Formats: sequence, structure tokens, C-alpha cells
Amino acid sequence: MAGDLFEVEELIRRGVLLINDGYRAKNSELSKVGIPFARAGNIDEGFHFQDADRVPFETLEKVGLKRSKPGDVVFTSKGTVGRFAFVREDTPEFVYSPQLCYWRSEDASRINPRWLFYWMQGREFFMQYKGVAGQTDMAEYVSLRDQRAMKITLPPLPEQKAIAHILGTIDDKIELNRRMNETLEGIARALFQSWFVDFDPVRAKLDGRQPAGMDAETAALFPGEFQDSSLGLIPKGWCVKSIGEILELAYGKPLKAEDRKNGHVSVYGANGPVGWHNERLVPGPGIVIGRKGNPGVVTWAHDDFYPIDTTFYVVPTSDCRSLYFLYYALSAQDLANLSADSAVPGLNRNHAYMSKQVIPSQVILKTFDSQISPVFAAIYANEEQSRTLAALRDTLLPKLLSGELSVADAVSLVEDVAS
Repeated sequence: MAGDLFEVEELIRRGVLLINDGYRAKNSELSKVGIPFARAGNIDEGFHFQDADRVPFETLEKVGLKRSKPGDVVFTSKGTVGRFAFVREDTPEFVYSPQLCYWRSEDASRINPRWLFYWMQGREFFMQYKGVAGQTDMAEYVSLRDQRAMKITLPPLPEQKAIAHILGTIDDKIELNRRMNETLEGIARALFQSWFVDFDPVRAKLDGRQPAGMDAETAALFPGEFQDSSLGLIPKGWCVKSIGEILELAYGKPLKAEDRKNGHVSVYGANGPVGWHNERLVPGPGIVIGRKGNPGVVTWAHDDFYPIDTTFYVVPTSDCRSLYFLYYALSAQDLANLSADSAVPGLNRNHAYMSKQVIPSQVILKTFDSQISPVFAAIYANEEQSRTLAALRDTLLPKLLSGELSVADAVSLVEDVAS
């Protein structure tokens, strides 16, 4: 990469760059209300704050500079070292934990913030942090002192902006796909909630109203009254069955990371996808449920998959063979609290089998499938495009940073794929 080599400490002294770590919060300072307290687990190809602890607003004055700002480059520097995220304009404000550091351009005329994000994922930064990460017998750690003692090659600003634009265009499209999928998933989940939890079509007919957003043919499939059941009032003609009556939770099989071979079959662990393999264990689509480590996490597999031995996979065993229905029904169950009595948290499938589920008529399940199937197809198409784009980005990044690939050549590649 053409450019001038600078000591990071020098850039800090000049006010060009700021590097800092996170706030050492006491447990008593954290809450469920406030702004997210970001740990390494919340940083994985973006920010995931759904289950994050919060720093109450009245405590924020103690935090000082350890709050996020748009343009920050986040670096996981303790334990799980080497994850990165870029704070966008629309990223919710958060407080950094001690597991995180951030690099902040204080002078955009010298360092383009987004270029800095990509540089930190390149070889120059990698070789420097890897050289110091394992200096102790404890978990990997890259201290602030180590980071401030590093060096950085700064190309001319126009080149920084061009590289940031090329790679940023790819990441922006990946982010757009992610948000589109969040919306699509929300639509599907809301339909399940309306039909099978709140029973909105039945309540509407009982009140003499046309079910909202539903054509007359679909509305005719729903009863107009309720009946008693072991779970309370349910639509007339529907039934209550135990989970064990409608499906089997089959055990995944061991597959060590070193035994996996390059392929297009997703490997699933308790938290979801963990890699790839060249042989399937189960034909897709399907449902994977965390068994050990993080029990009860329900994940949808769009295609053929390999669930490892920390998981169960779902095998329907009755007339209720709608995988879409079962996916949302299982997601709504409190499976995480059905743990086996063990040192390692684990889902007890016999306990899960005893949970009850309202089952609609087969014709309604088929109608639900027909409405959900296109939504899931769109989600899958977006995910596939994002995987292709991510592979292109990961190929271009080192070549652009090293100067092996010109900006002009990279622009044409990105326009072809991201259009």
C-alpha cells in the first residue's frame, strides 16, 4: 500500500487519532433500562444488543469518552480478539465495556473513518496485534499500550476514500439485506401471532367483522367461535397436543472443526451456523434447536444442513407437518428453561415433549405455508446474495490495501455484483 508510515502515538499526540478502551462498570451500575453496555459477544459482523445489559441514563456522566460515536471502529481486544464493527450514523449509542477498544479518527482530512475500519481488518494491523495478543498465559489480550505503540501506513486521502467507498458499497448492501430480512421475518412472525396465538380471525368473525387483511376465501377457513381446552379457549375444531405427539427432537452428530471439508452444507451448533461441510446429515429445509451450551435457541435452516452433537433437529411425526408453523411454535415455547440437571446447561427433550401446543386444521396449515413460503424464499435469496458479497469484499480488501488491485478495476467488479 502506497503511503507514509506513521507511529500511532504520534497521530494521537497530533489529535488525528484517538484510541480508548471501555468503561469498567460494576454490576450494580447495570440495568435493563438505558443505553446498551456492549461486550465482545455483542460484536459479530455488526452490533447485536437485543439481550445486552444497559447503563442507566443517570450513570452516563461517569462514562466520559467511553461512549460510542458515529465513525468509531470497534475492536474486540480481550478474550475473543479480532472482531471488528463500524459505528454507523444510525447505530444506537452504546457504552464500551473493557473487552472492547475503539479507534476514532479525530481529523477526517487525514484519516477517513471507514477506510480505518477496513485497514484494521488488513494484514498490517493483523500482524501487529497478533504479535502481542498471546504475551500472557491468560486469554488473548491486546492492551491500549500495545495498540498505541503500533504503526499505520496512511495512503493519500483520495485513495482512502476510494477504498472505503468500494468496500463500503458492498457492506451497505449486506446491511440493507439484513434489514430487509428483519422486516420479512417480522411479517412472518406477526402472521403466526395473529392466526395461532391471538386468534384474530376467529375473534373478528365472532364479532361479526371481516378479518383484517384477509380475503373471504381464507377467512372462511377459520371458525367463528371458541371451545374450552386444557390451555383455555381455543378456536372450535382445533386441538391441543403435546410437543412429543407432533415431532421428534433427533440428536445431531459429532463433527469436529478439523474434520469439516469445504462445501456448501451449513453446519449448525447450539447458536446457529458455525461453518461449512461437504456432506449433509439432514435434507433441508429444517429446524435446529440448541441442546448443549445455549439450550433452546431455535434456528431455521433453509437448505441441506449438518447439525452437530450440541443440537437437536426437528422431525415431524404427525399430521402437523408444516415446518413453518413448527418453527414459530417452538420459538414461542420457553425451551431455554427446560434444562437438564447438569453442570453444562442442556435442553431436556423429555421435558420439551410435555409442553402443549394448539394445533389448527390441516387446511389452515397449508394456507399458512402458502403465505409464508414466499417470505422465506426472499429471506434466503437475500442471505445468499449477502454471502456472495461478503466473499467478494473479503477478496478485495487485502488486494486494495496492498495496491495489488487498482481502484478502477475494483469499481467495475462491485458494480456488477452489487447491482
